[in-house]
Amino acid sequence: MRFEWDEAKSKSNLRKHRISFETAMLAFKDPNSLTEQDREIGGEVRWRTIGMVGGQLILFVAHTVVEREEEIVRIISARKASPTERREYEEEPYR
Repeated sequence: MRFEWDEAKSKSNLRKHRISFETAMLAFKDPNSLTEQDREIGGEVRWRTIGMVGGQLILFVAHTVVEREEEIVRIISARKASPTERREYEEEPYR
């Protein structure tokens, strides 16, 4: 799996949410992360991943996935998970 993003969007996200896309990548390394299809915009499928970073920070990451020679995850935005999203992550069966 490889990650990519728009650099201007990354800087904007850091200012707005105080989460870098480099940090957001770590949510995908969480073996307990939740990834679900979120919606479709202009023919592009958007996904959402909720995962823990550093053992305490639960993030919500919006992204797309492109299948080429390898899977490419394009991060669109990242922020701290809302209370509802944190509960969803914590209450997932098998935790």
